[in-house]
Amino acid sequence: MAGSSGPLSHRGLRGREAELAQLQTLITSVADTGSGGLALIQGEPGIGKTTLLGEAVSRAASAGFSVGLGKADELHHIVPFSSLAASILQGDRPLLSGDDLAEFARKHDQRIWLVERLAEAIEARATDAPVLIGLDDVQWADALSRFALQQLPTRLRSSPVLWMLTGRREPTGPAEEIAAAAATSLPTVTVSLGPLSGAAIGQLADDSLGPAVDTWMLDLLDGAGGNPFLAVEMLAGLRAADASQDVVPSRLVVGVRGRLRSLRPATLRFLQMGAVLGRRFGFDDAAALCDRPAAALLPALEEALHAGLLDDDGNHLFFRHDLLRQAVYADIPPSARKALHREAAHRLVAAGRQPTDAVPHILRGAVPGDEEAVALLRRAADDVLAVTPGPAADLMLRALELTPAAGTLKFEVGEQAILCLTRAGRNHEALGTGDRLLADRPPLESFGRLQSALGGALWSMDLADELRRRAEAALTAGGSTPETRARLAALRALALSRGHDLAAARDAGETALRTATAIGDREAHVLALSGLGEIALNAGENAVALERFAALSAIDSAFVPEEVVAHIHMDDFASGGRLLLGATDRAGAVRQAMLLWAQGQHDLGLGRLDDAEADFVTMERLEDEVRVPVQQLNARVIRSRIALLRGDPAAAGEHLCAARERLAAKPNPGNTAAVRFLEAVHAEAEGDVARAVGLIRRVQQQGPFMRWRLLRDWVDAAVRMSLRGGEQQLAEDLASQAEAHAGRNPSVPTAVGIAVQARGLVRNDPAVLGDAVDLLGASPRPLTRAAAHADLGRALLDAGRRRRAVAALTHARDTFAGSGAHAAAARIQRVLADAGADARRTTTVQRPVQGWGALTATEEKVARLIAQGHTNRSAADVLVVSPHTVNTHLTSVFRKLSVSSRVQLANLVASLAQA
Repeated sequence: MAGSSGPLSHRGLRGREAELAQLQTLITSVADTGSGGLALIQGEPGIGKTTLLGEAVSRAASAGFSVGLGKADELHHIVPFSSLAASILQGDRPLLSGDDLAEFARKHDQRIWLVERLAEAIEARATDAPVLIGLDDVQWADALSRFALQQLPTRLRSSPVLWMLTGRREPTGPAEEIAAAAATSLPTVTVSLGPLSGAAIGQLADDSLGPAVDTWMLDLLDGAGGNPFLAVEMLAGLRAADASQDVVPSRLVVGVRGRLRSLRPATLRFLQMGAVLGRRFGFDDAAALCDRPAAALLPALEEALHAGLLDDDGNHLFFRHDLLRQAVYADIPPSARKALHREAAHRLVAAGRQPTDAVPHILRGAVPGDEEAVALLRRAADDVLAVTPGPAADLMLRALELTPAAGTLKFEVGEQAILCLTRAGRNHEALGTGDRLLADRPPLESFGRLQSALGGALWSMDLADELRRRAEAALTAGGSTPETRARLAALRALALSRGHDLAAARDAGETALRTATAIGDREAHVLALSGLGEIALNAGENAVALERFAALSAIDSAFVPEEVVAHIHMDDFASGGRLLLGATDRAGAVRQAMLLWAQGQHDLGLGRLDDAEADFVTMERLEDEVRVPVQQLNARVIRSRIALLRGDPAAAGEHLCAARERLAAKPNPGNTAAVRFLEAVHAEAEGDVARAVGLIRRVQQQGPFMRWRLLRDWVDAAVRMSLRGGEQQLAEDLASQAEAHAGRNPSVPTAVGIAVQARGLVRNDPAVLGDAVDLLGASPRPLTRAAAHADLGRALLDAGRRRRAVAALTHARDTFAGSGAHAAAARIQRVLADAGADARRTTTVQRPVQGWGALTATEEKVARLIAQGHTNRSAADVLVVSPHTVNTHLTSVFRKLSVSSRVQLANLVASLAQA
């Protein structure tokens, strides 16, 4: 039974035939159908996950898959994208080049943008051959890789991309989250590995020791508990020992630790230093921790490699299995581990490595009061904040724990922690952290800076009064630098934008802006312009709002969406469209979800209901992905109205319920007014006019600024409800409101025309309503024009002027139908029929829910482009939209056509062309 003590070899997998067959079936399915799939291999350490993954990857490669395989590392989970990067950079044909990844890294200031670019690269590769991306030990993946893995499988479900992950069983761990995210969109297989049978263990023994394995040896292998890795280690010990039964038991170690005791002390010490550094480490780093020249450790390295404990990939050393590393690590006394981790962090930084490389060691070795560790954590948090704000916030909370209790450093660290928590959407934690620091009576300058840092959290939590109170308290206390005072003044103006005295708010904002400009503080400048923009919107001053938001986006392109919406309020859809087009080209610098919100407003205003619906669906998905809901309630309100216009009351009701749920989570005055108005629209549709009018009255009572923001374009609907309910005075008030808004915006055709329309409704005066139609002829909003024509037509019918009435109503019907507002068109058609108009002039037929005829115009374009071989990116370029929106349309296309891959879609489109 002679042989080397190197890695055990065996003939294939033992005892995993059924599990391998599951994976083979999925591999074949992805290759044959052209659609995606995901496999999750789970089990305890050493149970054979990596071996099974390797065999499946080998089979996929033989079947023509382009393969990328990587492994997450426990001590590298802080570095953004480090885990998944290995999967896409390795292999004979890497999915991305190092230069490509570096280009992404320079621009990945937004997670969504990075994921989209990765999807494009993988999708492009999948057009040539099916792709397999594997990641071992996903439980240790870094936050950005986990984020990407939760999005990419679904995003690429229509391409032949197979994802294979291994991970430990953790009910709420990353592996389960990734599998759950994919399960509803593509075939997902979970392979759970249990202990090997005695027969399989026997086969392993046969592979290693030959067919004549003594019974006593098999009895000893029972100590492995069916764990193939432990069995292999025991067999390695047997293979290295003398064949004598008397000798073998003394050399055999049940488990890993005993095997290590046969190593020379210098080798074991070298392995311990490597174990501190992680499963994968540099030889020079380990030598530095041993405090010996690298050349002196060559014998130790050779012994570790010969024993099969380490492997060498040419750049790094790595433990052959993490159980080996853990066993070595566990033999280091705890106090020594902490000291070694501190030393490792120091040496890595001294060698010029990034702070994120040192962070895992800081987290394990730092002690309270270690200011060097605090400084490294702060640098690392700053490095990862843009792409993984959650981990950045965790790093800063740990830094705060390590900061010395005495001195001002804790307030500086606390300020950074608050900003990171706010960026991560953890506003309650940010506020709690700030208040604990404020309770320690910081110096006045620190007091002001902490209150300023809390401004973002307070604003996001809709605590405008509290924000104003704190800003004023800090300003009154004094002691702050000019920059801090400028920011506090701007935050105060922003808070005042939610109050009733908008004149005072405007004065405060102008003063804050002058101060920020004078001292050159960018943050104060941005805050002041934001506040002035909000004030202008709340005052109904559209031109002023545009001026402020244009200045804001010139400073920071992240605010382009606000400028787009401001142009839309001015009826300047051309300028808004150009900004949207430009923002799509530089999307890495713009908030993706807010950009989709602006696109949705643009499409809605132009009467493109189908496209607007897709925009808002996409926006909500993106907000869900980053877990920062901002416009979801408003989007649901609009989607509910779109559904009512289309004639889909079930969908309208679902959106209303969703809006109510979001209102419960964020019950600010604006959200409350929006939901109340939507409830009024639903009540009217259900015939409960009294309730509708009561709700409209409640909206009016929410505060003057909410009227401009909510009823800017919908005041005509509120006037109609009031008149139907016999509430003449409420209708008069609403009309006066519209007229006041028009007075503030005399250059906006929609504002001026709606004001005249509202007055014409109150008076039931065809002449005034005719003037409104004429004025709205300059409005770019077809639904608004259609509603004015409908009002005019009804008034003309009441006045007995049938011919002109039919012409106006027909125009309204056709315009509604052209925008997809089939329910609105049907209502007008019924009025025409009652008036005795030609029954043959009917509205367009409403779309079916399934089949090619169910596709919207944009969905049909997307379907044909994808069938021609376009990727999402190239289709987006043709349609001049976001790839995110193309993905939304494609999802709808697949559902309506009952296909699951691009291949199936191409075949269907080809069959239609031949029919």
